[in-house]
Amino acid sequence: MQLRVVILALGIMTALLGAAMIPCLLLDVADAREEWPVFAASATMLLLFGGGLIILSGGRPERTGAREAFLLTVLVWVVLPALAAIPFMGIGMSFTDAMFESISGLTTTGSTVMSQLEFQPRGLLLWRAILQWFGGIGIIVTAIAILPMLRVGGMQLFQLESSDVSGKFVPRIGEVSAQIGMIYLFISATCAAAYMLSGMNAFDAVAHAMTTVAAGGYSTSDASFGAFTETAPAAIPTAILFMIIAGLPFSLLALAMIHGRVKPLLTDPQPRLFMGLIVGITTLIFVLRVIADQDYVIISPIGGFIETMFNVVSVMTGTGYATTPYDSWGEPIGMIFLITIFLGGCAGSAACGIKMFRLEISFRAVLAHAQQMVSPNRVVRIRYGGKVIDNDTLQSVMVFVFLYLATFVVAAILLSLTGEDPLTAISGAATSVSNVGPGLGPEIGPAGTFEGLTDRGKWICAIAMLLGRLEFTAVFVLMTRRFWRG
Repeated sequence: MQLRVVILALGIMTALLGAAMIPCLLLDVADAREEWPVFAASATMLLLFGGGLIILSGGRPERTGAREAFLLTVLVWVVLPALAAIPFMGIGMSFTDAMFESISGLTTTGSTVMSQLEFQPRGLLLWRAILQWFGGIGIIVTAIAILPMLRVGGMQLFQLESSDVSGKFVPRIGEVSAQIGMIYLFISATCAAAYMLSGMNAFDAVAHAMTTVAAGGYSTSDASFGAFTETAPAAIPTAILFMIIAGLPFSLLALAMIHGRVKPLLTDPQPRLFMGLIVGITTLIFVLRVIADQDYVIISPIGGFIETMFNVVSVMTGTGYATTPYDSWGEPIGMIFLITIFLGGCAGSAACGIKMFRLEISFRAVLAHAQQMVSPNRVVRIRYGGKVIDNDTLQSVMVFVFLYLATFVVAAILLSLTGEDPLTAISGAATSVSNVGPGLGPEIGPAGTFEGLTDRGKWICAIAMLLGRLEFTAVFVLMTRRFWRG
């Protein structure tokens, strides 16, 4: 195994992480916060460490294969959170809490153990937003440029060799990453400008733009977006729009915005299913709210529908913002939100969950199996987007769904063994594996935090976050003897 390229990549990303701390340092200095030395020391440490790794690697990348790509993919999501946790420990957080916050940030989960955010240093709040922004672009590039080569999690469906328009649209990974990076930066800047026009101050707008486009959900207030319902009401529909954008395939967004090819975005099965589920779930929950409270629709029908859609989109994309404790809307609605946690956005987006293409392929596979049982001699082909799904793709989708559900069940059981009630254990496992953020119930619900969990419970959730972000298969491959034998 060629480790030099792995060391080089880790060195570059560590140095970039250290450089990203400099704006946080400058902000704390400008605010005259006594915590600024924490970022000064952390940035220096990471820059030196990253530079050392680059020198150690020889500075010249070598040709890599699947084994190196597997190892690098996993190491990035394990090493970087550990390094990113240093500022949190510097302000007095325990190692467990710091790692939980860091992992939650980089995986764009958005679960937090922090409270009284309004009184926290702005540099630290910006750091949380930067972590999610970095995690978002990392997830997108990994999903589109790396995982297809590794045939991980069904993403081979989007290889360049395929005629699928949502695949790699340029031949080189570097070009893929560069174009996606430009789109990601442009959408982030546009989102920040839109938030400022809606009434947010510059800091809140930038911080929330980072966490919106990354489908992360970290906020600058304990009340999340509920803090802006009166001061910046236009921010709510703005957030809905950009959360939906974050849940769309960035390859298709690049095709539309850079290459002028809008048709693939309109005809691809993923965006259509994604939007259909958003509208359907929102309408269902809104109707249930009206049935439960007849005065609800009379007082503010449009506002109520927008509020419902905001929380549905937030949960479905894994962003995790909240305008109100939606888990208090009744048990039927709470159950719908629990199911929505698992759905996710489109493949190649910043969103989380099972993803749209896996849902559709799984559904088509079930229908095909039913048809085969009725007519055993009939050859039933599973199609997606007009193309026949090969056995490798179908197998990888089925494996992913199995590992996803198995991890969820194991995490829920382990959380219950720490003493958590069934609702907390189930929703905590679901929101961690799906990288959503808030769970259900008074402890970890939209109005709560994960601070009250035991250290064991926090580590269970943190590991589930990492497994969910790595799409399981890459981690389990590293646990096989054959991988290390070569």
